[in-house]
Amino acid sequence: MNSKLYTLILYILVAGIVFTSCVSSKKYAASQAKVNKLQKDSANTLEQLNYCYTNIGNISSEKLNLQTKYDSIQNEMIMFIKSSNLTINDQAMRIKGLNSLVFAQKEMLSKLINSLDDALTHYDAADLSVYTKDGQVYVSLEEKLLFKPGSDVVDVKGKEALKILAGVLNTSNDITVMIEGHTDDIAISTYKYKDNWDLSTARATSIVRILTNEFGFDPSRITASGRGKFQPIKINDTLEGRAANRRTEIILTPNLEDLFRVIYQ
Repeated sequence: MNSKLYTLILYILVAGIVFTSCVSSKKYAASQAKVNKLQKDSANTLEQLNYCYTNIGNISSEKLNLQTKYDSIQNEMIMFIKSSNLTINDQAMRIKGLNSLVFAQKEMLSKLINSLDDALTHYDAADLSVYTKDGQVYVSLEEKLLFKPGSDVVDVKGKEALKILAGVLNTSNDITVMIEGHTDDIAISTYKYKDNWDLSTARATSIVRILTNEFGFDPSRITASGRGKFQPIKINDTLEGRAANRRTEIILTPNLEDLFRVIYQ
């Protein structure tokens, strides 16, 4: 065989083997990449499946808890209905009684507010205000009407306001009284008051003593409470805001014993 022809044939054979090897390597690499992707997808799918199973378990448990609570409420309602000896007429009479008591309470509060407004009419609104909130009557007195800064001693003009207030309160036996002291957020620490809690409580207690010892209000119907700086009505960033927060609130609450008696009889 001609040497040139032999060389050419040998070259072609070698080239074919190399080409085939390259193609096979590329196919293998591509196949391996697909396998890796499938394995990764399979792992993700398995993870999502496990997450779903967990959620299903949680939902089932939650449903069981809700069903248990629902059954318990149903049983309580059934037991209440079975144990109740009230006829429809009895229930109607009870509702009528409740309505009468509620109306009477509203009438009493309305008269009390009118009496307070009339008695305290000559006081400036910046020093004293009367309003209602949550079924209670509030008489809010500014610090300057009652006390000197940092003191729990009631001024003469403050005592005069408390005397007028006591005159109204003593005409009603159907209310209880809470005296709440409030301060601004400026810290206080003296030989007498450790902090604003002390000052606010001392001021409330001073007013309780005056109303009971000097003006005859029933001690069993009055309570002193100190709120410190923790229930501001305005932001403490200004002089006006801090002044508004330094206040004493006298909270008048109607006696609800008769109402509760009707509800739970």
